[in-house]
Amino acid sequence: MILRRLVAQGRYGVASGQGFFPYPHPDAGWEESEVKLETREDVAIAWIDRPPANSISPQMARGLRRAWDAIQGRSRALVLASANPMLFCAGADIKAFTTMDAAAGQGLLDDMHGLLREFETGPIVTIAAVNALAFGGGCELAMACDFRIAAESATFGQPEISLGIMPGFGGTQRLPRLIGEAKALEMNLTGDPISSYEAYELGLATRVVPDHELFDTALGWARRLAAQAPLAVEQIKRVSAAGELDAGIEAEKQAFAMVFGSEDAREGISAFLQKRTARFHGR
Repeated sequence: MILRRLVAQGRYGVASGQGFFPYPHPDAGWEESEVKLETREDVAIAWIDRPPANSISPQMARGLRRAWDAIQGRSRALVLASANPMLFCAGADIKAFTTMDAAAGQGLLDDMHGLLREFETGPIVTIAAVNALAFGGGCELAMACDFRIAAESATFGQPEISLGIMPGFGGTQRLPRLIGEAKALEMNLTGDPISSYEAYELGLATRVVPDHELFDTALGWARRLAAQAPLAVEQIKRVSAAGELDAGIEAEKQAFAMVFGSEDAREGISAFLQKRTARFHGR
């Protein structure tokens, strides 16, 4: 099935002229990590590789932080890509969340928010190469990057509402800043996804390209941006990221903690894991 989809999308086969979907060539010491770091001169690639869904767990969060810290002072641009041709990132690891106490859950929120804010304010240009599904935390991860290059097959969504919870990694704050308050509220309250082309029209996706051109396009952007004047890039990013986002993120963190501890959240998550329809009661 995977092979058929790759051929249909032009990502594999004689007609594509592209060969296989790109896969990681990690640097030494990164081969077994859920986030595999690959460096090519002044450009770095962080490959998300956590089967089956690239869902964000505490371990993946640590992997993202480790990769980000490793390229400071070494790389000028970062491409965030998926090692799975079928999806970018399906969101937070719900099962992992259910096993964490309040302190551990708050720690994960704080760690991810801190990292994503550094993506926005730091001197390294960040580019998300969104190859397919980017839902929940995966969409939020992409939104924190400076640019989002989307494959035609990509879809974006914030489906947390169906679990009786809410976005927890910045979806209530970055999404309206990118696509406008009304459409962001619609996506967050309905959980309905949007296509790559709708994401482009709304301003969520920077570019949409054929699936088999995604990685080369993202890498080309990274190389071009890495060649820009470093001081100017750093200051443009710093000033562009200044504003009231931090206050909004803090409000989201507090609201997420309250909602996640509700009976509705427990019911929604249980229904999701048991593959049944949730019944919410507003408490």
